[in-house]
Amino acid sequence: MKLGFNLLLWTIHVTDEHLGILKKLKDTGYDGVEIPMFGGDVAHYRALGRRLADLGLEATGIGVMPGGGKSAISADPKEREAGLDHLKWLIDCTEAMGGKLVSGPYHQPLGEFTGLPPSKAEMERVAEVHKRAARYAAMAGIDMAVEPLNRFECYILNTAAAAADLVARVDEPNYGYLYDTFHFNIEENSITDVILQTAHAIKHVHISENNRGVPGAGHIDFGAVFRALHKVRYDGWMTVEAFGSALPDLAAATKIWRPLFENPEAVYEGAYRLMREGWDSGS
Repeated sequence: MKLGFNLLLWTIHVTDEHLGILKKLKDTGYDGVEIPMFGGDVAHYRALGRRLADLGLEATGIGVMPGGGKSAISADPKEREAGLDHLKWLIDCTEAMGGKLVSGPYHQPLGEFTGLPPSKAEMERVAEVHKRAARYAAMAGIDMAVEPLNRFECYILNTAAAAADLVARVDEPNYGYLYDTFHFNIEENSITDVILQTAHAIKHVHISENNRGVPGAGHIDFGAVFRALHKVRYDGWMTVEAFGSALPDLAAATKIWRPLFENPEAVYEGAYRLMREGWDSGS
């Protein structure tokens, strides 16, 4: 088990100005960090990878499907091809910084809805695009973990069952889904039963509280989550995802209107203790 922390608490673009934060995460005990990829080029992430290696931190990457002519579900072949090119860029940037996993809700542009459930044609299109992306990622030794989100953020992928079905459609060994406690706290009747039911498809785990603040301060039963992950012998990354109000655009997107914690240290130090102690006692 590796413990990570998502840098979206501070930024959507990690640069040298965040080296102090990275060092604090390393000193806390984290094995690695999750790097948001919303801009920049491959050379930027290669240089960042060297900084991370110097600090003794591993990396995973996270990104989205941006829209604006790039979409894995579009009926327009040109938009799907542009969506595939975007996925290849995410994969290239992940490889450049030395990462072995790229995750995120890169199935549809976020916040776009049809008012209907996902159609058979839409699911066939996203599976086809993701299959090609997974084969491209495999050449670099990189795994992909597509992320289901709650119904208020997207409509293509909301549940563990839908994610496992997409994984089966893509049918590539390096392709799975990202299990996120925040989203499944909204969408699932049991956030632990779905671990047992879809363990074969889980490639990555996000630890996130019900209000997206400090893990362990809300009502999610993380002990039960850790026990379920132990039971299915999960041995990948367990990465904290929390959000604050420091970045106005991101705060607006994640609907953070009020302070959820006193300071960032309360988040990453508390989350590390929760995961380390909870995992070690969860077998």
